[in-house]
Amino acid sequence: MTQTVTLDDMAQLQTCLSLAQEVSQHSQASIAFKQLQQQLGTDTPRVAELLEVLWREVLAARRSAEFWQQVSNVEKEISERMAASHLQLQRNYLRLMQEQ
Repeated sequence: MTQTVTLDDMAQLQTCLSLAQEVSQHSQASIAFKQLQQQLGTDTPRVAELLEVLWREVLAARRSAEFWQQVSNVEKEISERMAASHLQLQRNYLRLMQEQ
């Protein structure tokens, strides 16, 4: 007899995924996920194992996305500073040329 995943299980998984969106909430998400996994493990151990693999990938993907977002923000800030510096250099050059 095959056990099915209930709507409550789906809602709990959705809660876990929502918590996992923020790296700062990964510990809370992992606690909620462990509870879900324990519930599923008693009914369908293979599903619980597969879900564990997927969960680790979700957390790794979120950490990676957070890292690359930070890198992107740093690159943007550097580009803005370079543009401002370039503009200032152009102004200084024009002023120097006018003075001569």
